[in-house]
Amino acid sequence: MKVFILGVFCGLLVACSAAPAKLDEVKPIAIVRSASENNADGSYSYSFESEDGTKMEESGNQKQVGPKPEDIGTVSKGSYSFATPDGVVLTVNWVADENGFQATGDHLPTPPPMPEHVVKMLADLKAAGLL
Repeated sequence: MKVFILGVFCGLLVACSAAPAKLDEVKPIAIVRSASENNADGSYSYSFESEDGTKMEESGNQKQVGPKPEDIGTVSKGSYSFATPDGVVLTVNWVADENGFQATGDHLPTPPPMPEHVVKMLADLKAAGLL
């Protein structure tokens, strides 16, 4: 166990000592547009665009997400886009609400379709009032 910890420590030390050389070679990317708004009711929005074409925007508001009045949460939606090293622009649109975080984008993987027997079973359960 001590050998393993020593090995991990040495690996981290080597990785950390090599990192500053790479960081010195990276040119900072300027922000060319930025906007931000925070309202008294808890709603907000912000966005930015950088000189390399990266864009990000988000907005949100407070919402009752449960049965009790004190079950307040923030629901948000937004998008971001960036160019890959080969110049393809990828965009992700997302929503974060009481149903969790849901992202969509043409480049993101999607699950395979449900088998017919599962679709039928779910329909039967719903018809029986069990779903």
